[in-house]
Amino acid sequence: MTSVKAFLREWGLHLGYALTGGAIGLLAVVYFVSGDDPPPREPKSAESRFVKPKTTPPVFPALRQQSEQAEAPPTSTEQRPPPTEQETATPIRPPVPEPIPQAGIQVPWRQYAVAYAAPVGKPLIAVVIDDMGIDRRRTAEVTALQGPLTTSFLTYAGDLKSQVLAAQRAGHELLVHVPMEPSSKAVDPGPNVITTGLSQSEMKRRLDWALERFPDFVGINNHMGSRFTADRDGMVFVLSALKRRGLLFLDSRTTAETVAASVARDLDLPFVERHVFLDDDPSATAVARQLREVERIAARDGYAVVIGHPKDATIDALRQWLPALARRGFALVPVSAIVEFRQRQDRG
Repeated sequence: MTSVKAFLREWGLHLGYALTGGAIGLLAVVYFVSGDDPPPREPKSAESRFVKPKTTPPVFPALRQQSEQAEAPPTSTEQRPPPTEQETATPIRPPVPEPIPQAGIQVPWRQYAVAYAAPVGKPLIAVVIDDMGIDRRRTAEVTALQGPLTTSFLTYAGDLKSQVLAAQRAGHELLVHVPMEPSSKAVDPGPNVITTGLSQSEMKRRLDWALERFPDFVGINNHMGSRFTADRDGMVFVLSALKRRGLLFLDSRTTAETVAASVARDLDLPFVERHVFLDDDPSATAVARQLREVERIAARDGYAVVIGHPKDATIDALRQWLPALARRGFALVPVSAIVEFRQRQDRG
């Protein structure tokens, strides 16, 4: 016992230092092995549904490569125009504008508008289904729903003309779903996205490419675009091009900072804004709640525009809701009818 006490008197302080140093060293090893802190979470936005959750990469390189190939978005060399070296260059001269439709000539947004029976005293509801064409099975299920719906097809979907023709024959109205720059770099809007960093000549090339994917549409709406639709110069350029072509614009409103409505009014461009996203939460309960919200807004304002997507819960809910809409006192109309209704309101 005496020898233990003597040992502790002589070596105890040194032993304490050694144990403390060892603990600190162990903590340092754990810290550096664990890697950097995770990046801060971005605030939820209308585009957050496109962000894929991060997963642990496969251990073996071959498996990792297979996983990356499986997750890559479908591409087609036939659908992608050749790359250009002038994406961010200052244009030598502005692009030649398309001719502005003359008075008395039927413009495309009216020419290709789907006819509907004008309701008397009923609030109007336009149901727009975005992202059409990529998931062909669900696209076909949407096409089979009671209409008229407004079907917005992604520019880079495959076999576009046959899918669009099926929707048109089913009595649905057509929009081009044009990819525009999102705020988050964690989401991929697809090929030929229109961004704020492009020259006017490149922006025109990409927009022209989008508008040549299929015929007989009444206008466009933005796919993503929370950054681009907040950029006034970019929106002036795009909406001016739509004005020259006689098309309408539906603002998907993926950001509260959008300037689309302001620019459209300045240009006297036919436009409308989305009121409700149907399936940001794709559960059946949430979709049903959003449909009730659509009815509430339509009853209050006289019209409402809802945007949904080809998802199972959305399709199932619409199968039940659409046939009962007239009995509930509402009129299902294409989005062009809402634009027409708003123009009559503005004229007084």
